[in-house]
Amino acid sequence: MTSPDSPTMPEVLFVCVHNAGRSQMAAALLRHHAAGRVRVTSAGSAPADQINPAVRAVMTERGIDLSHEFPKKLTTDAVQAADVVITMGCGDTCPVFPGKRYLDWQVTDPAGRSVDEVRPIRDEIDARVRDLLATLLGEPAV
Repeated sequence: MTSPDSPTMPEVLFVCVHNAGRSQMAAALLRHHAAGRVRVTSAGSAPADQINPAVRAVMTERGIDLSHEFPKKLTTDAVQAADVVITMGCGDTCPVFPGKRYLDWQVTDPAGRSVDEVRPIRDEIDARVRDLLATLLGEPAV
């Protein structure tokens, strides 16, 4: 937690088209590793009806339960609230605001892939999330 005389907690927004795979994994992994030191949200430019079942399965393997999560619509307010916006294949549908840090992670879309095919995607996102967290908190990457 931050106190009134400490820096504010960084806020990260992960965005992909459907908010059913990559951005959900990234948000859940950052939330897990940050342990309350970073605010995390995710959204999609065209949200799906539900999170990809293979994504749910590979995250459960890591002890992260996505059963309470659902795809959310990208809003201008969400982008404005974020310090860092990480896009994952949403192209130019994400609004751009001055003063925000934007990163574009080129990560394979897990849509239509098996659990075995989604595991390496999860692991790649996990490595990126750990590096991001180290940068945000000024700590060495784990």
